Amino acid sequence: MSTKPPFLKRLFTLLWNTVNTIRKLIINFIFFSILAIIIIAVMTSEDEIVLDNQTALVLNLSGHIVDQKRFVDPFEAVLAQGNDNPDAEILLADVLYVINNATLDTRISTIVLNLSNLRSAGVSKMTNIGDALTEFKAAGKKVIAMEDGYSQNQYFLASYADTLFLNSKGMVSLDGLSRYRLYYKSALEKLKINTHVFRVGTFKSAVEPFIRDDMSDADKAASDELLGDIWQSYSTIVAKNRGISPEQLVLDTDAYLAQLDKANGDSALMAMNMGWVDELVSAEQFRLAMIELVGSNKEGNSYRQIGFNDYLSLTAPLPQFIENDSVGIIVAKGNILNGAQPAGQIGGETTSEYLRKARLNDKVKAVVLRVDSPGGSAFASEQIRQEVLALKNAGKPVVVSMGSLAASGGYWISASADYIYATPTTLTGSIGIFGMFATFEDTLSHLGVNSDGVATSDWAGLSPTRSLSPNVKAVIQRHIERGYHEFISLVASERNMTLEQVDNIAQGRVWTGNRALELGLVDEIGDMKQAIAKAAELAEMDKFDTKLIEQELTTEQQFIQQLIGASAAYIPVSAHKSSILETMLTQWSGVIEDFAKFDDPQGVYLYCEQCDF
Repeated sequence: MSTKPPFLKRLFTLLWNTVNTIRKLIINFIFFSILAIIIIAVMTSEDEIVLDNQTALVLNLSGHIVDQKRFVDPFEAVLAQGNDNPDAEILLADVLYVINNATLDTRISTIVLNLSNLRSAGVSKMTNIGDALTEFKAAGKKVIAMEDGYSQNQYFLASYADTLFLNSKGMVSLDGLSRYRLYYKSALEKLKINTHVFRVGTFKSAVEPFIRDDMSDADKAASDELLGDIWQSYSTIVAKNRGISPEQLVLDTDAYLAQLDKANGDSALMAMNMGWVDELVSAEQFRLAMIELVGSNKEGNSYRQIGFNDYLSLTAPLPQFIENDSVGIIVAKGNILNGAQPAGQIGGETTSEYLRKARLNDKVKAVVLRVDSPGGSAFASEQIRQEVLALKNAGKPVVVSMGSLAASGGYWISASADYIYATPTTLTGSIGIFGMFATFEDTLSHLGVNSDGVATSDWAGLSPTRSLSPNVKAVIQRHIERGYHEFISLVASERNMTLEQVDNIAQGRVWTGNRALELGLVDEIGDMKQAIAKAAELAEMDKFDTKLIEQELTTEQQFIQQLIGASAAYIPVSAHKSSILETMLTQWSGVIEDFAKFDDPQGVYLYCEQCDF
């Protein structure tokens, strides 16, 4: 009897060995290429950075300012390094640390805002940064902003500058706020896809694109009021910083055209006439002005300066080896998903684990939960809230600091805290619940495919290929109604309100932090600094440290990241650029991420779709 393996097995073995060999060659090529870069970086490394007096700190903030970075594979981090990467993430805590440190640093006389690659931050986070810049100016130091053009987002932060420069061929883009969405009802009907929606809440509009072809009157009214509140905060702060009227920021088309004609069609001159900027200069004129202000660098080709990343590395605090009593800080950022999730997403298991670590650590006496989330899975939200309750039962106060978002599931995990802070423009509330899924029986039937068979119960036969019976729909709707009742009951209990009071401000309605304070959904307007102080006060601590409790990198990951960080400057600039194909893949991955938001085991969600602007 032959013991020779079958032909197919030998074929697949050969294919696997071939693929595996190619894989090893590619990995070795990448490894030795990076190793060579690291060796060159170490051999050619410059001396330690020396900071001279009268130095300008350049806040070159590129990418997205966030409360917590997403985990990035160390090898991918090579291409993400650099000061001009628009896809990078910068920690808000690092920006505030750098500015606060520079305020006390006698060697730093000026901050230069370089915001050309700032993509997003949110009014709440930028207000925190603006407050730190205000303290910097109060110390007798100057803040300068210079750009070839300002987007609305960039201009908010630039408005805190003492002097705001604009390229003589640039412009300031101030458009106001809007909220438009795509609606799919007619398209789904043409595809014969049946969308089954179960919800409670007049304003819970997350499902509207699937059941309507336009925005409902209720959603329009809520969105209009919400946008008005946010824009009022934006325009009031910017107008105060610039010493102009809020009405001067966004002009109607007739007024804009009149101002443009007055400036002979010159957008830059119009910006100066309107008081939006102070001076129009070329890049060379700005360079000379800064050399006159702070002096030239050693090479004599620019002004004396240090970049954000270099200054952060230079002033980074030394690690503490003796653990003192502390306020634990846990960041709950992103969509609330089930199970274990990487940094930058909230996982029912991972975030619960961080809260558990704080509870079991005797040195952690109180916790600040920083929430920046539109919500997500109802199950995972409750899983996290149960750990918040366990912390409180252990005698450790929990204070919530709401960032840009703390809505729906984000509010659910916040509601049971001892004290809640929001910023004026935090989007919160969205107290409502929904369930949704589609069935394709009509689509399949149109193609000549039909489903038939038997089952021992109505539940055993549930499938996307079969229609839902009225009784099954009624049961699902009853579950959703029960979930809504639990939500408003939770808020009523924790916020000392009646069910009727909560129901009147719930229904899925989204509120700004200022309105949430008036309605009793939060306790005070403030940021992380106030939240940490409040947690220490509730824990009766006079002296304390802060301890960030988060996902820890392995020793190998830390080692690789440190090596890569040393060699990042030697990666060609072209390597940072994305091809058209990579850009398209990134967009498609965003679509996949949107689908991944909905992973609740029972198909029930506490999610705020209005929180997308």
